[in-house]
Amino acid sequence: MADDLKKKLEAKAKETGASPPTPAQTIGAYLKKMEPEIARVLPKHMDVDRLLRIALTTIRTNPLLLECTVPSLLGAVMQAAQLGLEPGLLGQCYIIPYGREATFIIGYKGMIDLARRSGNIKSIYAHEVYSNDEFEYEYGLHPSLTHKPAMGERGEFIGVYAVAHFMDGGYQFEFMSKEEIDRRRMRSRSYNSGPWVTDYEEMAKKTVIRHMFKYLPLSVEIMRGVAQDETVRPDVNEEPISVYNRPLEAQMISAEEIPAERMRAEREEKEEKEGTSRGRKDETEG
Repeated sequence: MADDLKKKLEAKAKETGASPPTPAQTIGAYLKKMEPEIARVLPKHMDVDRLLRIALTTIRTNPLLLECTVPSLLGAVMQAAQLGLEPGLLGQCYIIPYGREATFIIGYKGMIDLARRSGNIKSIYAHEVYSNDEFEYEYGLHPSLTHKPAMGERGEFIGVYAVAHFMDGGYQFEFMSKEEIDRRRMRSRSYNSGPWVTDYEEMAKKTVIRHMFKYLPLSVEIMRGVAQDETVRPDVNEEPISVYNRPLEAQMISAEEIPAERMRAEREEKEEKEGTSRGRKDETEG
């Protein structure tokens, strides 16, 4: 369908003697054509014109996104619309290039927004911790957490903690060191681009909150929304696919382009999974 529209725009330009449409113009025309469909899935509190304007600005300002396939770009915009998140400006979600496919990534504020929609979360937040801060935490039968940020120079970033307060009075908190955050970052296909480069601390907070989601009283619908994080929708009418399940030709990443640290992180993750599988097998045999 995108190719048909592109051909029509090129034919019209040829008839009128105008210059061929740019990629941005083609994408803008197709987003306009999809406006009624996007409006149908958009939450009532959001304006379709605003979403399309923000999405197009996000795409235009990243030359690599303009090289992505139009169907995957439209699919990413549709994912943002379905979850009621705005790409780019507010850090709710991002659209970044992954090879020639646009990848949809939920941001820190998007995770917060999704959690609050469940109706079971009274408040949820995350904070960075620095070496000069007064910080203590303890798990166990009586978990506790104390954080007093330094008033002057706060020192080096050492980690992030997230806290969720439930409507019934309970709470959950998690702390993750910078080392653990970076290990998880290296597992991401967007570890060296997009928000991990421009908004590191926001993504660090998102990483801890996403890890904590498994312990929160969230609905199946919300968890399905979270599952769309780091996915590609090859076409608007297709289901989102995790970037980890995309074929190598779609990834367009060779072994030579993967830094040693990234390869080490992937190896550790594989060994961890294999160790878990062996442990389960031993328990079964025992």
